[in-house]
This record gives sequence, C-alpha cells and structure tokens, in this order.
Amino acid sequence: MRGPVGVRRDIEDTMRMLKLLRRNWCVLIDDRPSYLGMLQKIKDYVTWGEVEPDTVAALLKKRGELEGGRPVTDEYVSEHTEYDSVEEFARAYCEFEAELDDIPKLKPFFRLHPPRGGYERGGIKKPYTLGGALGYRGKAINDLLERMI
Repeated sequence: MRGPVGVRRDIEDTMRMLKLLRRNWCVLIDDRPSYLGMLQKIKDYVTWGEVEPDTVAALLKKRGELEGGRPVTDEYVSEHTEYDSVEEFARAYCEFEAELDDIPKLKPFFRLHPPRGGYERGGIKKPYTLGGALGYRGKAINDLLERMI
C-alpha cells in the first residue's frame, strides 16, 4: 500500500526482508509465526489476508514475471514443475503442497496497478477495520487483488 520512503529503519528493513520495495507490490507468503510477526510490525503500511487459488492463478498468469521479463505460462509451468497448468500449481500452493520457488526463475514479487475504483473510503491512512485499506482484511484481500491485477 504505502512505500518505504520516510519510514523508520526497522520497518524499512522488515519491508525489504519481505521483498516489498515499492508501493503496490505484492508478495505471497505462508502463515508461519515469523512472517505473522513481521506483518504485525508493518501493519500500518501494508494489507494482508488469505488468498484463494483463483487469485493466485490470476496473479501468476497476468502479473507473474520470470527473469528476463518473460511471462509465466502453462507451458513453462508444465515443463519446469510437476504440475500441468498454472491453475493446478495455484491449487497446490494454497494447500501448502508447493512453493513459489518450485517455479524456477520466478521473481518473488508481483507488480500491481493501483486498485480500480480506488481504495476503501478511509484511504491508505486508516486500518481496514475502520473503513480504510491497511492491516489484516482476511478473505477480502481477494477482491482488492482482483481490482489491482
């Protein structure tokens, strides 16, 4: 949501560890306690929630990028992984059977557009629970990502 310019050094370091180097970048991480602690630390700068397989597949197909700027295709996934399509890989990823590292040369972030229709009414200065766009939002992250892809 918000960029790393003008923030405290520890928050900037945490955002760098998560590969969130610019505004409107997206990373997919699992729910291990160390990641959840990092998200809690930068909750005033990012939003997060649980993604569905359809959203992961759309992210990989439309915004996934390999080294050299090449797109992620079904052919590339079937040649370099044990899965036949991006959708099948996304389902396995959401069930914790696959990792993004299983796709070789995949960049660890997704560069997204600002959301169509804008952020929630409170903007990027209020938490999601108070009508803004920051912090934990659960399954509602899928709607936001669909507008940003």
